[in-house]
Amino acid sequence: MVRLVLPLTDREPNVSDQNVLEIRDLHFSYGNRKILDGINLTVPRGKPVAVLGTSGCGKTTLLRLISGQLKPDRGQVLVDGEDVHALDNDGLYRLRRKMGMMFQVSGLFSDLSVFENIAFPMREHTDLPDDMIRDLVLMKLHAVGLRGAHGLMPRELSGGMERRVALARAVALDPMLVMYDEPFAGLDPISLNVIANLLRRQNDALGTTSIVVTYDVSESLKVVDHVYFLSDGKIAAEGPTAEMLASDDPFVHQFIHAEPDGPVHFHYPARPFADDLGFKQA
Repeated sequence: MVRLVLPLTDREPNVSDQNVLEIRDLHFSYGNRKILDGINLTVPRGKPVAVLGTSGCGKTTLLRLISGQLKPDRGQVLVDGEDVHALDNDGLYRLRRKMGMMFQVSGLFSDLSVFENIAFPMREHTDLPDDMIRDLVLMKLHAVGLRGAHGLMPRELSGGMERRVALARAVALDPMLVMYDEPFAGLDPISLNVIANLLRRQNDALGTTSIVVTYDVSESLKVVDHVYFLSDGKIAAEGPTAEMLASDDPFVHQFIHAEPDGPVHFHYPARPFADDLGFKQA
């Protein structure tokens, strides 16, 4: 189906016509600890985008703000032109039907089989007949190589298999926006390569918009068109993937090449170690 957008003479084109996601001056803290400090970020419709950063830099928090699980201290999150945090419960529920989420810890229902985990969002959000749900579930599982495991329970899965089922569930309804929180964690090299290629193929075939949040540089840069680097609560750098790979920016270079020395510090901020050990200065 072709979607026609008719321009209106008294306003600029709606943001949702170009971008699925737009984040404006986003601030968020856990108590006194600042996590996000004025984030600005856009994700064009139909494009795969990566948000890269070290562990604990706020990547998962950013996804929770996008999905409305958390409320910002200040700023806006627009998804498909709607202000997420201005919506009531019904509006937020309706908007979330357009989203898919692959959680960092998979988040499978432990008392449901693999098949029923994938079928759950279909039963919850659609009126599809059981035979169609069956076919769709098997198609999603076949895409991640687990059609033969549809009768297993989550406790019977390896860590990598669990991640693949979580991915299949995230895309069960072919959502407009899919958010992947560390999608490559726990996968063996073969599964990792298959899942990375699947993510890209689905994005292109269905026109889905993808946000890949990870610290796995090598795999994420193979499948995305644009990269944002998050550090100290701010966007440290951003640009097309090819430009970032060739960048001489100290932060980007250190992160991409996994160098020990540079702007990214290994140690969490703390007072001098000698002070904690009780040594007195001479």
